[in-house]
Amino acid sequence: MSRAVLAVAGIAAIFVIGVLLSCVYTVHQTEQALVVQFGAPQAVVSDPGLHTKLPWQSVQIFEKRLLNLDVPSEEVIAQDKKRLVVDAFARWRIVDPLRFYQALYDQNTAITRLTPIVSSNVRRVLGSQNFAAVLSTKRAQLMRDIRDNVNSDTQNFGIRVADVRIRHADLPAANSQAIYTRMQKEREREASEYRAEGEEVSQRIRARAERERTVLVAEATRESEILRGQGEGEKTRILADAFGQDPDFFAFYRSMQAYEEALPGDNTTLVLSPNSEFFKYFGSGGASASKGKR
Repeated sequence: MSRAVLAVAGIAAIFVIGVLLSCVYTVHQTEQALVVQFGAPQAVVSDPGLHTKLPWQSVQIFEKRLLNLDVPSEEVIAQDKKRLVVDAFARWRIVDPLRFYQALYDQNTAITRLTPIVSSNVRRVLGSQNFAAVLSTKRAQLMRDIRDNVNSDTQNFGIRVADVRIRHADLPAANSQAIYTRMQKEREREASEYRAEGEEVSQRIRARAERERTVLVAEATRESEILRGQGEGEKTRILADAFGQDPDFFAFYRSMQAYEEALPGDNTTLVLSPNSEFFKYFGSGGASASKGKR
């Protein structure tokens, strides 16, 4: 009998311990709890620590921290009919566990419901703007508009979207290639314009330099001709003065110059009459005549 009593007492003790353990639960600082009794919510517990409940009650634990929602990449048509592929994500948290439990029940269901809502708002907000606005500083305001719209659509879900961000907003592959090609042609056109402008400036500089060179050469030629004319005039004057002082010597000197130019080498042959005027100074008569006059 004693063994049976001990066994029953042990079973009862285990049962009591199990019941006592089922009546307590722990809530961490990063969590919040909802006490449910036969499917009906009874209490929301947000204070961390050890708490008690009835044995037939259950506890649903929800996160207090920000949760991540990755939105699948999708193609958006901007207001100016340009297409872009948008990859976005959202950060959200549970702010009302009771309403969240009633509307969505758990986190997986919440993600399933939230994903199309965020996607539709991304398409609607970005689709109302042109392509340049999405890539400009206005992008931050667009993200806030998407967040506010999502919060308006999910105000009965017991959640709050803290932020919506766009990881990438790229053009489709075909459009990107077309734009790169157009950009390349545009840069080539600009380069051609720059080269043409440079060539035009170069031609103007060369023409101006050539004009200045022509002017300088003409002025130098004019001055040289003036100087040459002055020199020739001075030469003529000197020769005239010399001729006036001694005409016979001047004639003799001019004949010597003529002989020197006409007979430059040792093998020069001239067939002339010895009585020619050209050889008048080769004879004794011409030489003595010249000496007598001097």
